[in-house]
Amino acid sequence: MDKHRCGWCLGDPLYEAYHDLEWGVPVKDDATLFEFLILETFQAGLSWITVLRKRDNFREAFDDFDYQKIAEYGQDKIDELLDNPGIIRNKLKVHATVSNAKAFMAIQEEFGSFSTYIWGFVDGVPIKNSLENYKMAPATTPLSDTISKDLKKRGFKFVGSTVIYAHMQATGMVNDHETACFRYHEV
Repeated sequence: MDKHRCGWCLGDPLYEAYHDLEWGVPVKDDATLFEFLILETFQAGLSWITVLRKRDNFREAFDDFDYQKIAEYGQDKIDELLDNPGIIRNKLKVHATVSNAKAFMAIQEEFGSFSTYIWGFVDGVPIKNSLENYKMAPATTPLSDTISKDLKKRGFKFVGSTVIYAHMQATGMVNDHETACFRYHEV
C-alpha cells in the first residue's frame, strides 16, 4: 500500500524522495543550513523542482556549499559560475551567495553557530502546524518577516520573507506536512 504524501510532491520521483527524506526534517548543522539557504536564494521566483534538479550541479559549482570558500570567491570564480549552464545563472543571486557566505560567518562569530542563531527564533523547537492540504500553508508568517528583516539588517540578500518561510519548512523549523502525510508525525 502506498504511503500518503503531501500533494505538492506527487508524480515526480525526485520530488517524492526529497519530500520523504529531507523536507521538514529539523536541520541543526551549519553546512546544511547554508546549503538550503543558498538553494532557496536561487529558487526565488522559480519552482523548487527547478532548483532540486540542478542541486548536484550547484553542489559541484559552489565547492560543496563550503561557505568559507564561497566567501573568498573573486571575480574569476564569479565569471565561471555565470558561464555554468548547469546552475541558475543569475548575476545578482551569484553575488548574493558570496556576500551571504560572509554574513553567515559573521553570525557564526557572534552566536557560535548559525544554527544557534536561526533556531533561536523558535526556541530550538519546531513549530508544528496542522494543515489538511498543503495549499493551506502560508507563503510568509510574522516570524518569517522578523527573520527576514534581521538577516537583511545583517547584510544578507535575497532573503525575503517568502524565501525564509520556505527555508523554515525545508529545514524543519516549521512542520507543514499535511496531517494525513506519513511524514507529519515522523519529523
